[in-house]
Amino acid sequence: MTENLRDKTVKGVAWSFVERFSVQGVTFLLELIIARLVGPENYGLIAMLAIFMAVSQVFIDGGFSSALIQRQDRNEQDFSTVFYINVGISIATYALLFLAAPWIATFFGQPILAPITRVYSLNLVLNSLVAVHKTKLTIDVNFKTQTKISLLSAVFSGLLGVALAWLGWGVWALVWQALAAAVLNVVFSLYFVRWLPRERFSRSSFRKLFAFGSKLLAATLISSLYSRIYDLVIGKRFNSISLGLYSRADKFNQFASTNISGILSRVSFPVLSEIQDDDARLLSVYKKYMQMSALVVFPLILGMCGVARPMIHALLGNEWDGCVAMLQVLSFAYIWDCVIMVNLNLIYVKGHSDYVLKLEIVKKLIAFGILMVTMFYGLLAICVGRVLYSIIALYLNTHYTRRLLNYGFITQLREIAPFFAMSLVIMALAMLISALVPRAIVALIVSLVLCPVAYVLMCRIFKIAAFAELMSLIKDKIK
Repeated sequence: MTENLRDKTVKGVAWSFVERFSVQGVTFLLELIIARLVGPENYGLIAMLAIFMAVSQVFIDGGFSSALIQRQDRNEQDFSTVFYINVGISIATYALLFLAAPWIATFFGQPILAPITRVYSLNLVLNSLVAVHKTKLTIDVNFKTQTKISLLSAVFSGLLGVALAWLGWGVWALVWQALAAAVLNVVFSLYFVRWLPRERFSRSSFRKLFAFGSKLLAATLISSLYSRIYDLVIGKRFNSISLGLYSRADKFNQFASTNISGILSRVSFPVLSEIQDDDARLLSVYKKYMQMSALVVFPLILGMCGVARPMIHALLGNEWDGCVAMLQVLSFAYIWDCVIMVNLNLIYVKGHSDYVLKLEIVKKLIAFGILMVTMFYGLLAICVGRVLYSIIALYLNTHYTRRLLNYGFITQLREIAPFFAMSLVIMALAMLISALVPRAIVALIVSLVLCPVAYVLMCRIFKIAAFAELMSLIKDKIK
């Protein structure tokens, strides 16, 4: 990795890390407080809307943000055109959801979902107003400004949510918290970025960006449908309490996995796009991203799996005990997400959105088949099905990375095997502590101290190259 790319990557990852974990950390902490106040049922109500919000957001973006990042010849007309597209589609989508709100409420058998949908969906319009601002910051690898925007929005909206939950607003505390976050995100984005569209809508820009973005839109739509179909199935087949428990188990894993993977993904995409035509250099840097991701994500996920029960009891209370087993099983699905995402990122960088679309169609047909079978055997069976799918998805993604850079499934497994093995040791250590220490909060604290120390010692003993490089990067920045 050259010094220029190295510096850009370190700076981007550092600020992206701060942004993700300061924001997510604050949000996570405040959500834990709110969860204790509103209970699983109210969380389940919001989760019922997740599939509609996720699909709508995909249509609003239409793959145009990724197209702007991937292209090196973008101009002001392109940015303005994407802004108009985002806002126009968001308004149309909100209108559809407003009209569909009674049907959504009837489908789930929850009359309160009708007014909730009409208020909660306003987030789509608000987010579209600053989607281009976020894209511009990503292109510049400027996550320092994104940190300011996201953190300020999360803190003020989170405090509002806690206050409303404490006052007994129930599910509406969650609704107004989300809406306040979106409003503040618009205000702070406009203040810090200072960008407004200066050109008219351009058909040529639209066609140029749509050529790449359309395939990405279809692929992302399929992926979003899959990720949220679980909320739809569980909410319909079971009840809002079951969905609330599943959703919370899922979010614990997302906090550990998706944040790290997302950091490396959004930093690596613009950085690797700069060297997309130099295959040897691209592969070298790409391997480093994958190993760094596994180095951090694997122990976090499996360590959390080991300490799941005392963590849930200490942070949420015994009322949420039903999500412990689901959290542990889902850990073995989320652990592969970082590798899956890095593989997809390489395909994006090489400009093959058609490959991504083919992959998503095949993978999600398999995933829907697994879900349709496991849904008849209960919530844990659904979670096991997700583990099976994640392994299949990893294998299928590497088919194209092998074709593009001769970096296939077996080669990748060999390179990440040491991280997986050490993380299993961490999981076993966390489980041992949980079994020996009766008090949940004490077991959690002891695990948080001993497990990281044990992992660092193993990295040093086995002379893990990715760990040594990470330490080198950190020392360089401290100096």
